Formats: sequence, C-alpha cells, structure tokens
Amino acid sequence: MQNEKLLMMPGPVPMPERVRTSMTKQAINHRGTEFGDCYKEIVELLKPMFGTDNEIMVISGSGTAGMEAAVSNFARGRHITSLVNGKFGNRLFELGKRYGRATAIESEWGTPLDLEMLEKELREGAEVVTLVHNETSSGIKNPAREVGKLARKYDALYIIDGITSIAGDVVEADRWGADIAIVGSQKCLAAPAGLSAVSVSERAWEKLADERPFYLDMAAYRKSASKSPMQTPYTPAVPLFFALREACRIVRDEGLANRIERHRRMADAVRAAASAWGVKLFPRTDELHSYSNTVTALKYPEGIDDNDFRIYVKEKGIEIAGGQDHLKGRIFRIGSMGATGTPEMLATIAAVQNALKHLGYRTEGDGVGAAAEVL
Repeated sequence: MQNEKLLMMPGPVPMPERVRTSMTKQAINHRGTEFGDCYKEIVELLKPMFGTDNEIMVISGSGTAGMEAAVSNFARGRHITSLVNGKFGNRLFELGKRYGRATAIESEWGTPLDLEMLEKELREGAEVVTLVHNETSSGIKNPAREVGKLARKYDALYIIDGITSIAGDVVEADRWGADIAIVGSQKCLAAPAGLSAVSVSERAWEKLADERPFYLDMAAYRKSASKSPMQTPYTPAVPLFFALREACRIVRDEGLANRIERHRRMADAVRAAASAWGVKLFPRTDELHSYSNTVTALKYPEGIDDNDFRIYVKEKGIEIAGGQDHLKGRIFRIGSMGATGTPEMLATIAAVQNALKHLGYRTEGDGVGAAAEVL
C-alpha cells in the first residue's frame, strides 16, 4: 500500500496481502472446530519447514516465549552449555542461568564457535546444548548439524533456535538430532509478530521437568493439542493463528525449496553489491560457519554515521537495521527474509548505495548492477 515503509530488516518483514486480510474475521470460539482445524493445518504445514515428524505446539508469544518454553520445561535444573556468538545465543544463555546451571562458550560476535570446547563441556557432564542456528545480530549461520552430532555423542538434549532460519533456509531438525526447535512468526514466515512454534521430540518429553511455568507449561500445550478439535491451554491470539495459517499456505504454494533458494539469492545479491562497493561483510566464516541466508551484516566504511545513514535510507521509504548492543554504529544489516523478492531488494540496494554516496563514501563500483546480475 502507498506510504508504507518497506521493512528490509531481519524481522519483522512485510506481510503479503493474503496474510493481512486473513486477520479481518469476526471473533470465533477458540474451543470450536474452526479454530481446531486452523491449528491442525498450521502444524502440518510447519513440519516440513522444521524438518521434523515431532509434535509442534504454537504459543501466543514471540520467539523469546518459545525459547523460554524450551529451556524452562526441558532444561530446568540441568547443566546447560550455550554456544554464543551473538545476541540471541546470549539470550539462551541468560535463560539457562534462570532455570539451570548454565555455562557459555563465547566467541566474538560474528566469529566461529569453539566446538572443541563444546566437546570438553560435554565430556565433563553438560546435559543440554543450546544453539542459535542463524544469528541475525551478526549475520552468521552456525553449524547445527555438527553441534547435533556432538550432543548425540554425549547423550545431551539439543535445543535449536531456528527463529530466523525456518522457512528461509534448510532446517532438518530430526536429521540434526534437535530435540527442540523454535520458530517465530514474523521472520521468514512473513506473518505478524506474536506467535512462536516449538517442536519437541519424544526424547525431550521423557526429560520434561516436574516443576514448570504456568503459561508456558509444554505439558499443558501437549494435552490441549491432543484434543479434538485441537486447542491451546489458554486463550490464543486467534487472528494471529489465521494469519500464520495463511503465511504457511503461501510457503506451501511457493514450494519450500523455491522459497529457500529465493532467500539465498537475495542474500547473495546483497553480498555482490557489497563487493562492488568495497564494503566489508562483518562475519568471519570458515568451513563450518557461513554467511546467513536471511540477513547480511556489513561494516560501516570509515566516516559513515549510523544514524545519518539509516535516516537517509528511511527517507527513501525503506527501513534497514543497525547493530545491536556493542555493535551499534559499527554495522548495518539488510534482511533478505519473508515474502520480498527482486524489486524490493534492488530498491533497497539502490537506497543504500545512494546513502553511501550522499554521506561521502566513494563506492568502487555499481552495487545495483552487481546485485541485478545475481537476481
């Protein structure tokens, strides 16, 4: 619609009209068949995106609610090792400290994780491993498969934050040995913010804590989901469920492989533009760690002010993200997730290129042209 900002951030992202329209229904009985059918369809559509045959429960709460549900129900009182190379890995660590005995294996944000140290922690008795698959704070994708192998080797429970990778990148929760995986609605799914979905393996259910939160009690969610019609234990955000179902239908209609390829191509286009400009990417990758498929983090050239830069881009009708916490002013981030495609990405790259030039940076080449060749 006219006068709407184009959100090219690592979430929230623009919602397709079908998703927006789906929320305009009259209120319904959330204990009735209409809601139960909606919930059931969401779960079935989500399973291929998670790469799982496990049960999936949908929570009326953001991705952080899903993270807390995972830790508080299945890691309470246990020795938790959290792999941290960004803001959201640290969030899982902070949750671990509240509910268990948590240790962080920290790397600088955007740098590879120390898997040798992880194995040492596991040998010494770590019972739970937490990992952010796609760390949007720093633009790095972490080696979920390899971490899963180590967790299984030492019989540790494995929790994956797939909040910004599920539906935008390959996620194979079952093959990777993930006992619990989490997604948020407003990221690659391109639904409104406010829902999270959590998959739980039978192995994890066997380790369910005796003492659990009230609202985030996963046993209560499991019991309600087993009813006919499917239900949630407490009043759900019904309009958001209808929106999420429509978003999942759009993923199905596009084809999951096609959607992942589109996300990859858009991220490649940003990187091609950065190379043409002579702007450096922030993350440091290796044979196991790669650039994110859903967000690109770039270092500011010397002399470019974060506030001036992003205000200029915003005045062109596009919002991109800056750095978080200690990375504020050092990096900017361009999202490549959700329902956006070539027109939106080229408009974003053109706005960024103009902002760089306006603020005095002399680009080495034409980023728009380089991106267009990829797209």
